Amino acid sequence: MQDKSLHNIELLLMSSKPEDLREGLDLVKKEISRVGSEEARSMFEMLSSVFYIDPLDHPELVPYIDEAINLVVGFGEWVIPVLVEKLDEGDLKVQIAIANALGRIGADAISPLMKEYQSSSNPERCAFVLYALSKIKSPKIVEAAHLSLEALQSQDLELRDTGARAVGKFAESIQPSELSDEIRNGFVEKLRENLSNPNAGIRAKAVRSLGKLARYGHLASDEQKNLKEIIDRIMGTDENYDWDRAYIVRREAEEALNYI
Repeated sequence: MQDKSLHNIELLLMSSKPEDLREGLDLVKKEISRVGSEEARSMFEMLSSVFYIDPLDHPELVPYIDEAINLVVGFGEWVIPVLVEKLDEGDLKVQIAIANALGRIGADAISPLMKEYQSSSNPERCAFVLYALSKIKSPKIVEAAHLSLEALQSQDLELRDTGARAVGKFAESIQPSELSDEIRNGFVEKLRENLSNPNAGIRAKAVRSLGKLARYGHLASDEQKNLKEIIDRIMGTDENYDWDRAYIVRREAEEALNYI
């Protein structure tokens, strides 16, 4: 493809006009079909410019962001390390889009993400790596379950928050028989401990994940009974009438009640 045509695609994908994005994405698809995904590496940076669109400011452009993510996923295995590296982008919108792309790639992204998590000493980066892992819908995600247990005990609030969320997401994909007793018991224990965390967001995600563990068959009957008592306490429906002051925590507790 001539440099002029590449520049034209680049300009189209940097636009916030639906018609420009539509044309740019169509041209990318034609180029990929012409040269193959392996040779179309120059398309990655152009497509990733779409990730900078703020979906809150431009909800009408969300389908184009989603399509750009799918095109990136279609590049194949070579794009995985590139995406993992760009998780350090520093722009929340881009990081979320990249995490979604890695999630859609699936099981092939688990090992590279785990290696990145284990080699990083930056809690913020670890949080985004774990967030990306939580997007993967595969029973093989059990390989990363211990990372969310580790994150649940982090001194960093963002990483602990992400760990509390990740447990529930992992519970959706892992069969109860595939989760070791050590990890499962660790999940229950640490989630319960985080119910007393001063941070309302962490408490909310902890009770949500306990609900997910119940919903997907990871809790024994006595643990479900205990969860019911916890929910009653959070909602102020026990004998103490001393509910959690944060609405978001009470809302998650009410949702978790449906799974007991």
